[in-house]
Amino acid sequence: MFALLIAFIAIQFVRPARNYSGQASLDNIGRVFTVPKKVDAILKSSCYDCHSNNTRYPWYAEIQPSGWWLAYHIKKGKSELNFDEFGAYSRRRQNSKMKSIENSIKDGTMPLPSYLWIHKNAKLTKEDKSLLLNWVKKTRDSLSLKH
Repeated sequence: MFALLIAFIAIQFVRPARNYSGQASLDNIGRVFTVPKKVDAILKSSCYDCHSNNTRYPWYAEIQPSGWWLAYHIKKGKSELNFDEFGAYSRRRQNSKMKSIENSIKDGTMPLPSYLWIHKNAKLTKEDKSLLLNWVKKTRDSLSLKH
């Protein structure tokens, strides 16, 4: 038991890097597409922690191994979609990511249920979903016009 306690204390000193750039990205989606204020607020509260370069960390991120688990999810989320790098994606990839956002909203797979356990305010309401889906449609339409 004492060895487990020592191991638990020791792993507290092995911390993952933080996902925080502190800067507004030139490739942020809001710089290349119109993102209405309500949509931006929804994205920031429900998506940006895992899909941007700036995560708002909860208290449990300070305790390992949960901090490692969060770092893994953030890394995986950013590799799938990063709103801070969206402008650097090719048009084809932007369109594909918008389609994925649409599908995730419709099937309710995002935000992740495990994220919603703690972040109740990130749950998408029917109104949120409608706003996001309308915005995605308009954005995809504008992408198809940019041939």
